[in-house]
Amino acid sequence: MRKSLLVFLLLGAAPSFAAEEPSGCDKFKWPIERERAALTAPDRARLVSGAEQAALPSSAITLELVAPREAKLPTPPQRAPKDGTFAGFTRIKAAKAGLYTISLSAGTWVDVVQDGHFLKPVAFSGATDCDGIRKTMKYELSAQPFVLQVSDAKDNSLAIAILPSE
Repeated sequence: MRKSLLVFLLLGAAPSFAAEEPSGCDKFKWPIERERAALTAPDRARLVSGAEQAALPSSAITLELVAPREAKLPTPPQRAPKDGTFAGFTRIKAAKAGLYTISLSAGTWVDVVQDGHFLKPVAFSGATDCDGIRKTMKYELSAQPFVLQVSDAKDNSLAIAILPSE
């Protein structure tokens, strides 16, 4: 009986170990050098939450975030933000249709909303302990405006790169 209980407890702990994200820049599922360079570039444009961009930025941006209640996200996030976190959004009026990589300097919840619908990422990769980048996702965008909104961020600003996928 005790052996069975011990085996059960050990097996029950296995998923928590398996769920941990990998550590290190070499643990992303695809090369991230271009995205990491954009996210750590010193000349990133600073945008306040709610800023509209006429087109996709040519380099990464730093989005200033506020308390979730103040953020006035256009669409309620798919996951409710925790207390003490930050949120924000930017509207991008024009983009060419295609596959884009959206990369972030820190862990946060991301919603991409286009034509009134949440888009699901085609691919996702994340790793801890990689200076400048925490997660990267690939989205198939149509040639229409979209909103990128973030929530549940621990800090009040976030570097974001939206680049055509290679």
